[in-house]
Amino acid sequence: MTTPSLPYEKLTNLGNFGHSLQAAAYLYQPSAPEQIGEIFQFARKNGLSITLRGAGRSYNDAALNSGGIVMDLQGMNRILAWNPETGVITAEPGVTLQKLWQHILPDGWWPPVVSGTMYTTLGGCLGMNIHGKNNYKMGTIGEHVLQFTATLPTGAEITCSPTKNGDLFYSMISGMGMLGVFTSITLQMKKMHSGLLNVHAFAVPNLSAHLQAILQTAPENDYTVGWLDSTATGKGLGRGQLHTARYIHEGEDPEPRKTMQVQYQTLPATMFGVFPKSSIHYFMAPFMINPGVWLVNTAKYVASLREGHYRQPHAAFHFLLDYVPNWEKAYGKQGLIQYQSFLPKETAEDAWREILATSNRRGMPSYLGVTKRHRPDKFLLSHALDGFSLALDFKISAGNRSALREMLQHFDEIVLAAGGRFYFAKNSETSPQTALRFLGAETVERFKALKRRTDPHNLLESDLFRRVFGE
Repeated sequence: MTTPSLPYEKLTNLGNFGHSLQAAAYLYQPSAPEQIGEIFQFARKNGLSITLRGAGRSYNDAALNSGGIVMDLQGMNRILAWNPETGVITAEPGVTLQKLWQHILPDGWWPPVVSGTMYTTLGGCLGMNIHGKNNYKMGTIGEHVLQFTATLPTGAEITCSPTKNGDLFYSMISGMGMLGVFTSITLQMKKMHSGLLNVHAFAVPNLSAHLQAILQTAPENDYTVGWLDSTATGKGLGRGQLHTARYIHEGEDPEPRKTMQVQYQTLPATMFGVFPKSSIHYFMAPFMINPGVWLVNTAKYVASLREGHYRQPHAAFHFLLDYVPNWEKAYGKQGLIQYQSFLPKETAEDAWREILATSNRRGMPSYLGVTKRHRPDKFLLSHALDGFSLALDFKISAGNRSALREMLQHFDEIVLAAGGRFYFAKNSETSPQTALRFLGAETVERFKALKRRTDPHNLLESDLFRRVFGE
């Protein structure tokens, strides 16, 4: 890093979405595929590693590379082809879900899988193989990729599909950006007949009822997501609210052209037409302490006891994380850690009961809990299984970081003992031993063998990769 040829003007301090981690790196921002190869050559010449970065929305160190190069692909954000008759679209990796849905919805289509924020990029979505509120029906985003092109660290340009270079198809999707760089992605979109969804909201009194309701309602709905009050204890442990949603069929929406327009879907920038949402996180911050969150969660649960049936725009239902801009800043300067575990439906209740009770007993309760239903998939570094996921947000303070790390690693043991799995876009405390145990030695070796083939000089690395797979 003292080599004279290094451009120090590119040295940039980058952070994760949770504001819990930072790392200085040399930031490069290619705008065309041919520039990717040049960056690889520069990295090899100067003995540097490269990490890929999209919108930087990962909660952990997936897009950080201490002392190395970060290749920011947001400049490669063109939609290359769109067929409104078939719903097939080809786009560059820097295209966000926002740009994607805004391009296709007026023609009557919607992305088959989206994350809780519209600001993630397609490259990042494939690298982590994101899931949505419909994973149990539509699987991960990778299941809707028809093909992609990529540049490998060797300089080779490849095309992959389920039937062409299938081993790389199923490993680059889910591969954390550690095997190559997506340069174009072709996906199949989902046909829509309205910009609205039929939504049903109802309360669940405890963890057992919570998981049973998800299990029972998922088959008859297109989307299911739960809010879990992770501060509740005793008989109310695991209580919360479920939101299920169904597509509106052709002819049921009297104004489909209106509801599928971008301006109809746009989330409002103000509350009550006056108060700017960009300021709300300042007012949230004083409540981000244990008693304050307990009070807010209790009020939310009481309000949820009134059952609701209504129609809601797609963007409003899906992108809950975008309702309040910069909401994560309410957690304070130390940031937050999101801990997400995936458990078989047979063992989830007991494992999460122990996790929730332990976090409250230790005085470090989660401030937000989100549940989903899942199904297995074919991708190499898969987090999916036949069961549920629970995402928990933990506030970091100056005095609790080491205790929080120890508690989350204890949770790893609970999850592993229950046959669970983890998601590399979220947890920031996963150890190499944990990764090996949930993936299995055969899977880890297959991934490393593919990396030796596509990246023989180990140019692609990230802080996350080094953390879970070793130097």
